[in-house]
Amino acid sequence: MTIVPLPTLGRREAAAAALAAKHRHQVSWATIAKTLGRSLVWSTSAVLGQQPLDAEQARTLGQLLQLDDDVVDALQLPAVRGADMVDTTEPVVYRLQEIVQVYGSTLAELIREEFGDGIMSAIDFELSFERREDPHGDQVRLVLDGKFLPYRMF
Repeated sequence: MTIVPLPTLGRREAAAAALAAKHRHQVSWATIAKTLGRSLVWSTSAVLGQQPLDAEQARTLGQLLQLDDDVVDALQLPAVRGADMVDTTEPVVYRLQEIVQVYGSTLAELIREEFGDGIMSAIDFELSFERREDPHGDQVRLVLDGKFLPYRMF
């Protein structure tokens, strides 16, 4: 039996290395998404360490960004998700929190009225992003598309 050594880097370090290489080689997120054959949002999230990359995807990304084998290996480690992965002082993240603070109860109420007692899944979920031109200033359009999961009685 061949023993395969564990990666010397963690998933977070691999994400940082990939992000640095992306900037160094001036590769766009759109190019990464096209290369991986995935959506813009998912591909960006994967490079940042929040989605899993299989061996082929990690190798493809490694070739595109000219990453070391250690980084490519670490990109295949389990994704890291959760509140500690997000810098809440980052202005975009802070504004998204503000949106939830202002409209969160409204969205919960509208979901309950339309679907019943339950939640919108963040697991069976898609997020799309686009720039919308507007004469008063370009707009950021985010579409959150999550499966409704009813609470069950037991």
